[in-house]
Amino acid sequence: MRKRAFSQAPWESKVGYCRAIRAGDHVYVTGTAPVAEDGSVYAPGDPGAQAERCFALIEKALNDCGAEIKHVVRTRIFVTNIDQWEPIGAAHARVFRDHPPATTMVEVSRLIDPAMLVEIEADAVID
Repeated sequence: MRKRAFSQAPWESKVGYCRAIRAGDHVYVTGTAPVAEDGSVYAPGDPGAQAERCFALIEKALNDCGAEIKHVVRTRIFVTNIDQWEPIGAAHARVFRDHPPATTMVEVSRLIDPAMLVEIEADAVID
């Protein structure tokens, strides 16, 4: 079984990807950036708020594929300034307090929009 979830982000059709895909009991959520409802960058300059927005978008994608945030087993966090790890890490801790996944946080030189400070991927396994 394959089920795809789309977010209508402009990059999906340009690059050829979906927000998330479920393959059997596994769900893979693509790199999720802090995009506001109107398509702008959410909370410019605030890495913690941007991470919270990424997790909200990830949760919606998981739900669209029949999964929940508690099913996440791995996250990958890409940041443009590793010195901002604390507010981003705190957002991660709030979301996954009761079911912590394996995770990685790495600094990258930039994201698709210079105002984006964080992008997050998630993999889930539905029990």
